[in-house]
Amino acid sequence: MTTATNPTQLNPELGGIKKFYHWNWQGKQYRVVYETVGKGKPILLLPAFSTVSSRTEMQGIAKILGTNYQVTVLDWLGFGESECPPVDYNPQLFQQLLGDFVKAVFDSSIILLAAGHTSGYALKLAQDNPNLISQLILVAPTWQGPLRVMGLPETVRNFVKNLVRSPVIGQGLYYLNTTPSFLRLMYKRHVYVDESKLTPEFISQKHQITAKDGGRYAPAAFVTGTIDPVTNREQFLQLLNSTSIPVLIIVADNAPPKSKAEMEAMAELEQLPTVRLSGTLGIHEEYSEAVTEAIQNFIV
Repeated sequence: MTTATNPTQLNPELGGIKKFYHWNWQGKQYRVVYETVGKGKPILLLPAFSTVSSRTEMQGIAKILGTNYQVTVLDWLGFGESECPPVDYNPQLFQQLLGDFVKAVFDSSIILLAAGHTSGYALKLAQDNPNLISQLILVAPTWQGPLRVMGLPETVRNFVKNLVRSPVIGQGLYYLNTTPSFLRLMYKRHVYVDESKLTPEFISQKHQITAKDGGRYAPAAFVTGTIDPVTNREQFLQLLNSTSIPVLIIVADNAPPKSKAEMEAMAELEQLPTVRLSGTLGIHEEYSEAVTEAIQNFIV
């Protein structure tokens, strides 16, 4: 496992430098993209899993924290600018990737922030490697993929996943679910509160994330619940209860009812500090300043 640096700036506003982490998995090597900005104590930001998952959604938080910390933002394998191989995307893959990445890139304990669906992976890493993580922030934490939230049985969800992975029909289905109009609808319903922010330019940027070879494989696994880090609420709460490091929960007050119910169940754990902010599943991007303020108050 090695890392390499590309001197070209990927995001001029943020000022970060794009780097490559070459990850070995089941006898093959895959290229994972990440970006680092700032100096100081290291913080790793994990973007939420979604059809348009990308480290760019963390740029607001990274830009502010980067004035006092060394901030690293990851593109998960299969998402963003990282390689998108047609592998079997499952919890073991992402858990191993996260652990290997942290051990390879950082030489001291880090502060870890996970958004949405990635919270379970962050918790498991902290549980298994408490020496690697000093503090943990979970932003609008969830653990269920969309079709599981809808109550679809596993047989149906697996059928959908395999259909999307198929060569012709799958690409067509993926295209229909990533058109700019469909993306805007999903953002309006579940991701952003302020519809005025969903400008044509914003949606176009999100659409570009989906338009890459192999882009459908990992999102299909997310949507169908194949990469859910746990299988029920009790398992997630057990992970929270067993974590020995400080954990902050940021609840998105405008989240969809079923997701909000999961966040509230986490917030009921007495030993965990909780902050409630306006926002829904994209709170870390839409309201990055408020989220970052809560983070700074916690990690001081």
